[in-house]
Amino acid sequence: MSAGWVAAGVRGQGLTRRRLGDDGARSLAASESLTDALTILVRTPYGREVRADMDLTDAQHAVAATVLWHLRILAGWAPSLRSGSLRLMAAGFEITNVIGHMARISGQPAPAPYALGSLSMAWPTVSLARTQAEVRTALRSSMWGDPGSGDLATIRLTLQFGWTRRVLDSVPAAADWAISRTALMVARVLAAGALPTLSRSTRRDVTHVLGPQWQQARSLDELARCLPRPAAQALQGVDAADDLWRAEVRWWATVESAAATLATRPHPGPSSAIGVVGLLATDAWRTRAALAIAARGGGELSEVLDAVA
Repeated sequence: MSAGWVAAGVRGQGLTRRRLGDDGARSLAASESLTDALTILVRTPYGREVRADMDLTDAQHAVAATVLWHLRILAGWAPSLRSGSLRLMAAGFEITNVIGHMARISGQPAPAPYALGSLSMAWPTVSLARTQAEVRTALRSSMWGDPGSGDLATIRLTLQFGWTRRVLDSVPAAADWAISRTALMVARVLAAGALPTLSRSTRRDVTHVLGPQWQQARSLDELARCLPRPAAQALQGVDAADDLWRAEVRWWATVESAAATLATRPHPGPSSAIGVVGLLATDAWRTRAALAIAARGGGELSEVLDAVA
């Protein structure tokens, strides 16, 4: 075990202790207004990015930005993660930046880009693009490859499915997360009647993760029967599009449970670092959900979290 991994393990454990946690998120959700919730949240580690005067969209963006900052800290300590697994696990932030940039190009509102720092891949080049065609060109010459179209919706799906395929191939500790996440995304596309719109490259990525049978599905029930076990489990009990939120909550619960086991391994290394990532991401997801509940006047976060228990 290298001294670098020992240092990264210590830093990772420190970051996980700074989570809001289940109890903290439930208290946040019970706030009678978003302002009340943010007044609490600014006194937590999320206060690095969160301000008390933010609207819900900006506050949720700031919560995610805090996680990204913590990942950048972890990357600075972990010997081999800056250009490897951790950068790939953080790629969702880059995807959000790319989609937001494309929205701004077309005159649509979008949140400010996340500050990726050393975790960026294609973003420095994409951020210079001034047309959707230029965005496609920038992606084509990057690790993402040609999305097959300059259309925003197509690029979003291409990047998201390409991301889970790369996690499956390159991050063994998160392979099951990638498989089940891919299944959830396919289920949403199927429920929206958009499977025929998937690009050829996206179909290859999905088949790489889920096997070839998914393309035969015409309903969510059929999809679950076509998938390998980890993916099928993600869709357990999902018979209609209205049930997909339950699968989403269950996916996060599964990630948190597995991440806790990884993060507490006795010998720090790449897998334990991925566990830290999972715990931080889950805490941010729960905190964002709590803010949304507070913005509606407050309520019980348990109504959401316990629905799939």
